Amino acid sequence: MARKFKTMDGNNAAAYVSYAFTEVAGIYPITPSSPMADYVDQWAAQGQKNIFGTTVKVIEMQSEAGAAGTVHGSLNAGALTTTYTASQGLLLMIPNMYKIAGELLPAVFHVSARTVAAQSLNIFGDHSDVMACRQTGFAMLAEGNVQEVMDLAPVAHLSAIKGRVPFINFFDGFRTSHEIQKVAIWDYADLAEMVDMDAVADFRKRALNPEHPTMRGSHENGDIFFQHREACNKYYDALPEIVEEYMGKINAKLGTNYQLFNYYGAPDAERVIIAMGSICDVAEEVIDYLNAHGEKVGLIKVRLYRPFKADKLIAAIPATAKKIAVLDRTKEPGALGDPLYLDVITALAGAGITDKVVVGGRYGLGSKDTPPKSVFAVYENLAQDKPKDHFTMGIVDDVTGSSLEEHKAPNTAAEGTIECKFWGLGGDGTVGANKNSIKIIGDHTDKYVQAYFQYDSKKTGGVTISHLRFGDKPIRSPYYINKADFVACHNPSYVTKDFPMVRDVKPGGVFMINCQWSDEELAHHLSAEAKRYIAENDIQLYTINAIDLAQQIGMGKRTNTILQSAFFTLAKVMPQEEAIQYMKDAATKSYLKKGQDIVDMNHKAIDLGATAFKKYDVPADWKNAKDEVKVSKHTGPAKLVDMVNSILDPVDRMDGDSLPVSAFVPHADGTFELGAAAYEKRGVAVSVPTWDSSKCIQCNQCSYVCPHATIRPFALTEEEAAKAPASAKIVDVKAGKGKGQYKFSIAISPLDCMGCGVCANICPTSALTMVGQEEELPQQDAFNYMVANVSVKEDVADLTVKGSQFKKPLLEFSGSCAGCAETAYARLITQLFGDRMYISNATGCSSIWGGPAATSPYATTAEGKGPAWANSLFEDNAEHGLGMYLGQKAIRNRLAAKTEALIAVEWARPELKEAAQKWLDTMEDGTANGEAAKAYVAALEASLCTVDELLANSNPEIQAFGKELQAKGEKLCQCDACKLVAEILQEKDYLAKKSVWIFGGDGWAYDIGFGGVDHVLASGEDVNIFVFDTEVYSNTGGQASKASNIGQVAQFAAAGKTVAKKSLAEIAMTYGYVYVAQVAMGANPNQTLKAIAEAEAYHGPSLIIGYAPCEMHSIKGGMTNCQAEMKKAVECGYWNLFRFNPAAKAEGKNPFTLDSKAPAGGYQEFLMNEARYSSLTRSFPDRAKELFALNEETAKKRYEKLTRLQKMYEE
Repeated sequence: MARKFKTMDGNNAAAYVSYAFTEVAGIYPITPSSPMADYVDQWAAQGQKNIFGTTVKVIEMQSEAGAAGTVHGSLNAGALTTTYTASQGLLLMIPNMYKIAGELLPAVFHVSARTVAAQSLNIFGDHSDVMACRQTGFAMLAEGNVQEVMDLAPVAHLSAIKGRVPFINFFDGFRTSHEIQKVAIWDYADLAEMVDMDAVADFRKRALNPEHPTMRGSHENGDIFFQHREACNKYYDALPEIVEEYMGKINAKLGTNYQLFNYYGAPDAERVIIAMGSICDVAEEVIDYLNAHGEKVGLIKVRLYRPFKADKLIAAIPATAKKIAVLDRTKEPGALGDPLYLDVITALAGAGITDKVVVGGRYGLGSKDTPPKSVFAVYENLAQDKPKDHFTMGIVDDVTGSSLEEHKAPNTAAEGTIECKFWGLGGDGTVGANKNSIKIIGDHTDKYVQAYFQYDSKKTGGVTISHLRFGDKPIRSPYYINKADFVACHNPSYVTKDFPMVRDVKPGGVFMINCQWSDEELAHHLSAEAKRYIAENDIQLYTINAIDLAQQIGMGKRTNTILQSAFFTLAKVMPQEEAIQYMKDAATKSYLKKGQDIVDMNHKAIDLGATAFKKYDVPADWKNAKDEVKVSKHTGPAKLVDMVNSILDPVDRMDGDSLPVSAFVPHADGTFELGAAAYEKRGVAVSVPTWDSSKCIQCNQCSYVCPHATIRPFALTEEEAAKAPASAKIVDVKAGKGKGQYKFSIAISPLDCMGCGVCANICPTSALTMVGQEEELPQQDAFNYMVANVSVKEDVADLTVKGSQFKKPLLEFSGSCAGCAETAYARLITQLFGDRMYISNATGCSSIWGGPAATSPYATTAEGKGPAWANSLFEDNAEHGLGMYLGQKAIRNRLAAKTEALIAVEWARPELKEAAQKWLDTMEDGTANGEAAKAYVAALEASLCTVDELLANSNPEIQAFGKELQAKGEKLCQCDACKLVAEILQEKDYLAKKSVWIFGGDGWAYDIGFGGVDHVLASGEDVNIFVFDTEVYSNTGGQASKASNIGQVAQFAAAGKTVAKKSLAEIAMTYGYVYVAQVAMGANPNQTLKAIAEAEAYHGPSLIIGYAPCEMHSIKGGMTNCQAEMKKAVECGYWNLFRFNPAAKAEGKNPFTLDSKAPAGGYQEFLMNEARYSSLTRSFPDRAKELFALNEETAKKRYEKLTRLQKMYEE
């Protein structure tokens, strides 16, 4: 059967197949599975038909548990229903999975298998999620590459329909879900032909329907449940044959040989691996190499994992096999072995096979790369007389010694494969351009292609590495490229930080650097090691200045299209003219939703980029380049410095893969020190601000809005100013507090700045302008000096916009996007309360930029105090935060009881009693209690009496008591007072009142975590919730949430959202005892600050919702306009500012304050300034006009309602 070829990734392939068989899809976004549902939603919006002649109804639910419930209900109603999920999202579905399987409903769950969070979150791939579902009753079908997903996903649907057993159809998250391959695709007519329509009709007949009513989902007692549970066995017994039947039909159509267990390798192999997933392709490459060199090895690929058909596995094992290694991509702590290993052991034992040595190994957790050398190591282990059992591969376990030793391996990729590697910056468009490039090559040439994208843990501004392969033979290489024909460095900071890029270039290959440097500057910045490698290996070195070119064109920092064009010219993969036209076509498709002007700029970039590079003549003396001795010694707290040296530095050098297990033993429970981000100094910004002190009015607004705390004001004493580096810009305080007393400086960290330009945009006097980073580098010493040596001046650091910025930010240099609004809010809160904060953070953007391993952007004061930060899950964040509050409250209450007991002790010192009473009196006052706690601790420590002091006392009774204690070996007095003092001091860290904050985005607060948010607010406890409202699921790729507004385009709202944004603030206000505020920092900084201060001071629950423009909004001019966009949103009435303070009632004041003025017009212009709205005018113009009008009308009514609320509360 001839099939068309198309370039796509695994998610696309699964979505394409599932659409054919699906009538309803109940979904919830989670990385890396979300694209499957998004494809289905887009196709449905375009009117694409499934094999039943209908479009799929896609419904986005509030959580994965909700999606599973919807799937269950839809199946019960007789519709073939599908979902797409991964990781803890899949685990949230487990209760309903038991039900769906128990009721023999033909669901298919497509799972891009992903790590389940343990000691840390990991959004990448392994099998820990699907392995947690083995007991549910779902059948489990595994695929190892994109073509297999296309070919075999139908088996899950077809078998579920005929066999009445639901399926998990899974493939490796990221490695297969996001790997792009050129694959042969199905014709829906061929899929329809294989469906057992009688089984479909029977399914519909069994569905619940009032026309022929039945009951399903009853409750049973112990007398019958067990027997009833066993009644399903025949369906599971019959299922393997049904799966084989459909594999046979597919084989007949495609000429393939898919089996429940496929063998690959020498027919007389002695050493065999058993595995499933993408590692099988790596193993095939290694097998081909080893067998070609006279060895006898093989592989068994597990396809149907549940039900596990033991006789089929045994039949697939060569009779000659003597040693078997079973590889699992999950970890089951404390078990006798990991799941697949135990299944194989059981199968062999059950068949009485005892003449084979079977060992188990673990690999690839969290998308740990598994290159050929790891598979070579497995076969080398099997060659030993006594192979190591329960081994790990791909890591160095120097603690328990489980790891296999790995050696340099030969290149096993298909002969003639061209390999390319691109080092980009998150958000610079490199990944998007490379996706377009590989699709152009795949769809417009006869070549096979593969693309995979590697990310670090930052948002935009992190390192991205694109791995592209293409050639004339099929590509089976699901691992990173480490020797490439072409390597491009898209950010010059990677050269100055000496990332290991050039070593990736094959001898004679091409190395292209995007930079603004002259030839002399390039020679200066390249390390001696890089120079030697270039010269010794005849590397062709090119430079291209796409940075200036992009700015000239009007594309800002987006250099991707220029560099893509240069790649096509240098790679010579197709004629230049064709490549240029294909790139332009792809750019039109990608950017038209953002406007024709964006398309035109990209077309111009393509034309100019094709010839913008310059070849660098490599000097012969580079072969003799001498290394410079670099002495870099970190200073700071010992634990923090140890962590930076042992983990952060290697990770920042992109060398984290080499770290051994021992590096993490001190952090086995996932605990890391605060303040590590300050050591990174990534230097990724091309342009940074420079300060003109003569224009500055010292308002500190620049610092107030800075997302990364890289621009800060300082008030300096004469002594501090005198010791500052010569580069420091220091002037007199011009007005207000500190005038005549302190000097003033604005310090900028060019190596930490992300170059967003928000500070320059908001400056009222244009005292800040953006300049090249290198021009501003001398200011780094000044910044470092100020941070380390200039103290906070409490007399100027008040609760005003200006004064608050003299406080040290305890959130700095995060991995958030340039221009991010979320971090500006969070940073401000840490300046106010950071030294006594607990933060419970929902999974999402704010946990990714807030909690990267060993790189915490949360910092400490000079006294070592700072936010205690933790992430539990996405869905339970509010409850987790409440638990934090209740835990410390219980301890404080115990301390209060002990303090009252201490005061009651007759002989306790009067000064101690006074300090104790003051602590009790201020216990719930966050401002006053801190000083009271300090004084109390001092009094406690002064009152603690030692045995030696008792012995020295002139009172004979006291002396006798001292001797009695001395005989018992006591060191301290054991009287009632002293025992209480010692016990209280043991827990003195709990004395000061803490400020408990719960951070998260709108996807959490409005959707999956809403139930928890509501319950925590209703509890009446003194916790503070801050919602970063981006009106979209930012972290998972831009899905609609209940915070999304009418007409907004997002994933799962491809034709524009039709219903209004949920009014979370109004819901919370109905309780009457919850402090509620809506804020927008850029619109009214004073109101934002006041709301945060009032909320924290309020003795009860609070909810603050902060408007947060996002990269996902595609604002014209980019995120440099983030704060300005907030102002526009408030002025036109799109976003309203208000505060509801229940405490005001007691003072006889109106608790509701409407801080927004009446809308000033310009509403439609505001909407059209963001592509999340304007794109709808191009795809559905009539619908856009209608929805945008409704959006504005709804906003007017909302403001009118708020004015009525203000009047109502006055009464």
